[in-house]
Amino acid sequence: MASGATTMDPICLVKNQKNHLTVNPKALKILDEISQPVVVVAIAGLYRTGKSYLMNRLAGQNHGFRLGSTVRSETKGIWMWCVPHPSKPDHILVLLDTEGLGDVEKGDSKNDSWIFALAVLLSSIFVYNSMNTINHQALEQLQYPSGSSTTRFHWVTGNSN
Repeated sequence: MASGATTMDPICLVKNQKNHLTVNPKALKILDEISQPVVVVAIAGLYRTGKSYLMNRLAGQNHGFRLGSTVRSETKGIWMWCVPHPSKPDHILVLLDTEGLGDVEKGDSKNDSWIFALAVLLSSIFVYNSMNTINHQALEQLQYPSGSSTTRFHWVTGNSN
């Protein structure tokens, strides 16, 4: 992958339309053209908890993944952003930002499980973002796809205290 291609804008990797997930061929082409080693960091968590903001910060940017200013969720599906790795020369950091879990507007909670599982399975590092303590439902979701021995879990929690 040419170094200029890593400064692209985020692109939808997995579309979520009417509870049907489809892969974006343009995003696959971008991934196929990467020749350097990659580190894939995915984030998941409840909707409207700052996942996109955190991923922008991991990219060393204040913008990139869209940020919402209302209570409505902004990210739909799984979005990808390829940037130079900040501490590993000749590596590409692939950031995967997922739609929020538990959004009542989506309707089918089964969809959350698919998004969550894909994020875990596609990543080399998985971040579960939680505003408070991690609840029982989140732990159950972690048990489903965690058979991957290469995925490391990093718990990121924040308190207003």
